[in-house]
Amino acid sequence: MTGRPFRVLFLCTGNSARSQMAEALLNWKGKGRFEAQSAGSRPADRVNAHAIATLEAYHIPWAGRAPRGIDGLEREPWDFVITVCDRAKESCPIFPGQPMLAHWGMLDPAEVEGDEVTKRAAFRDAFLLLSRRIDLLLALPLEKLERMALEARVRAVGDAR
Repeated sequence: MTGRPFRVLFLCTGNSARSQMAEALLNWKGKGRFEAQSAGSRPADRVNAHAIATLEAYHIPWAGRAPRGIDGLEREPWDFVITVCDRAKESCPIFPGQPMLAHWGMLDPAEVEGDEVTKRAAFRDAFLLLSRRIDLLLALPLEKLERMALEARVRAVGDAR
């Protein structure tokens, strides 16, 4: 690949929970090797308060960016486009430059019903799953792998639990 940071776009429907947490995690854990952003196919009005609280509980810096749509981002050059929900995977646009596509499907913690303890646990579980998957991504020898092998391995990260 190149000497510049790898550009990663995380997509979900609302860009209010999973993709926001993934963006923050990769930017923090990637230590300059990655530049992550996130967007949604139908962005919510605001980032879910439980997502923000979870990031803060783990001391992960959050950009404070409001949910945003894909408009304009589909024309930018990306190295990786990773969907984190099935609906975003189904409506994922075509991106220029043939970025590597992967689907890291997972349950939406924002859809979990119950008391506050149950909701916080759902966000913690989603955060920890994303953190494990990002650790696996960071462990890949990205600069050395051929494109096809790299894409297959990035997709396989989505199977990690």
